[in-house]
Amino acid sequence: MGKVVGIDLGTTNSLVAFVHEGQPVVLRDGSGDALVPSVVSVDEDGTIFVGREAQRRLLTAPGRTVYSVKRFMGRGIEDVSGEASLLPFAVSGDPAGVIRIGLGGQQFTPPEISAFVLRELKRRAEDYFQAQGEFDFEVDRAVITVPAYFNDAQRTATRDAGRLAGLEVLRIINEPTAASLAYGLDKRDRGVVAVYDLGGGTFDISILRVEDGVFQVLATNGDTHLGGDDVDLLLVGQVLGELRGAGVTQTAELVQAVRRAAIHAKWDLSEQEQATLVIEPSPVLPAGYRRTITRDAFETMIRPLVERTLGPCRQALTDAGLQPRDIDEVVLVGGSTRIPLVRRMVEELFGRAPHSELNPDEVVALGAAVQADILISGRREMLLLDVTPLSLGIETMGGVVSKIILRNSTIPATGREMFTTGIDSQTAVDVHVLQGERELADDCRSLARFKLRGIPPMPAGLPRIEVQFQIDANGILSVSAHELRTGISQAIEVKPSYGLTDQEVERMLIESFEHAEADFDARLLIEAVNEAESVVHATEKSLRRPDFDVLTAGQLAPGEIDAITAALASIKTTMAGSDRAAIQAATKTLNHATQHLAEVMMNSSVREALTGRRVDDVQRRADEVPHA
Repeated sequence: MGKVVGIDLGTTNSLVAFVHEGQPVVLRDGSGDALVPSVVSVDEDGTIFVGREAQRRLLTAPGRTVYSVKRFMGRGIEDVSGEASLLPFAVSGDPAGVIRIGLGGQQFTPPEISAFVLRELKRRAEDYFQAQGEFDFEVDRAVITVPAYFNDAQRTATRDAGRLAGLEVLRIINEPTAASLAYGLDKRDRGVVAVYDLGGGTFDISILRVEDGVFQVLATNGDTHLGGDDVDLLLVGQVLGELRGAGVTQTAELVQAVRRAAIHAKWDLSEQEQATLVIEPSPVLPAGYRRTITRDAFETMIRPLVERTLGPCRQALTDAGLQPRDIDEVVLVGGSTRIPLVRRMVEELFGRAPHSELNPDEVVALGAAVQADILISGRREMLLLDVTPLSLGIETMGGVVSKIILRNSTIPATGREMFTTGIDSQTAVDVHVLQGERELADDCRSLARFKLRGIPPMPAGLPRIEVQFQIDANGILSVSAHELRTGISQAIEVKPSYGLTDQEVERMLIESFEHAEADFDARLLIEAVNEAESVVHATEKSLRRPDFDVLTAGQLAPGEIDAITAALASIKTTMAGSDRAAIQAATKTLNHATQHLAEVMMNSSVREALTGRRVDDVQRRADEVPHA
């Protein structure tokens, strides 16, 4: 077998690490640099450049160079249309399809671009192992980290990138969890840890409990489109506005020159009270540009962005049922946590100084290496339990969502629920898989559909269909449906072409709270109508039986049929309205009116059984009587 490594596939930079003599180590190049910029460039002749060389080409060949591709993983073109104007490379795609990135005359998907970065990390690790004299130096397996709030599509895209790079992805784990492993917080006897992860393009907050070797994620929240890139864009926007006001024409080359200067100024402001944003004279900007920025002015500019991270923090605490004072440790992850304002606001929120001893750029890769070592060696007793960020379920009668795995459920997770048919002689059921927090299917995100066919014709309600959801350790969902009486089954691995935007995730959660009462009332109304329809259907079916008069002869009181008929007419009228209490009352009245009829017909079925009728025929007749 080849070597196994841990990889932090980052928005801005990526790293690879492994465990050496029990300690995680980040692998560096010949100059001692651990970071591989997550930048890919394509030359005119098709040559692919990755990392530092590709980063340099942002100024000379911006239209052929792509950066921050992680922000496009598992997303659709409509999700990123707002920022496309500031991108030097072409971004296209169908509304319901995968994004395509144009570099020169070639088109690439985000997983393909990410695969180039992963191949570079794989090559770096193999060069290191070969230089150490290792006989078997090939790297063929990896643990890759993702933001905790990456949805199913984004995780699937990451796994696809690994496969394209020639890696077997042993596990996809959340970046905050990996950071906790790097700090060795899993070795605590017990405690609650908050991991605040603000990287180049994503933000995550995870609340974890460590107890007796079990590492459990209690809640997670975040924003998959918020990070240091957004800080850069604020500075870039200000400078470009000034230059346009001075009559300078905006070009892709100019945008990249401004972006590079803004990034360096941002770095300087993390270390000193003021910085000078400098663009040297060049063909792009012959007069050059120079501007002094104070830290106070910078912090005023970015404060709204930092405050956007605190909302998910508070929501994660609420989901975990905790207060800030209940947190024992706070861990900072991601290069953007070097910004002093970020550190101050995190400390104010949680009431304690956060951990920042390890390099925030390297901590996730170190944790991934620890997890990789645990998976292949079993040298440490440690159980890692992550959670799924949104509820998963299927659509049932009336457009109601039946949730099978709830939000913040520990994964790997399995959930199952029993369903049946709603129409007589129904031979197929449509399984509609949904993700979201609302009660109605129209308000949730559709993930997949498939049909369970081959159900033998049976009366409505007789088939027993078990629907099972399974989320594996990587957060990938599989759904199966199984008809228990016949043994037929169907399954699907849910692989949407692109996933939820951060706005959609936030909207789903916020709307689930805002509309909770209305959603619940709507659900109860639909369920009341479904129950009423079931009773009406069973009653009318009994009254239409050819042998009805024979079965009930002399056993029904005068006027009993008239009472049932009147109750039927009343419930049909009531069902046309939206008064749930009235529908439930009408259902109860019809149930009461048909109770004696149900007993009479059941007794008749029993008598038939005693006179030698077949058991399956008796069961069929029993299933056809109305149930009170």
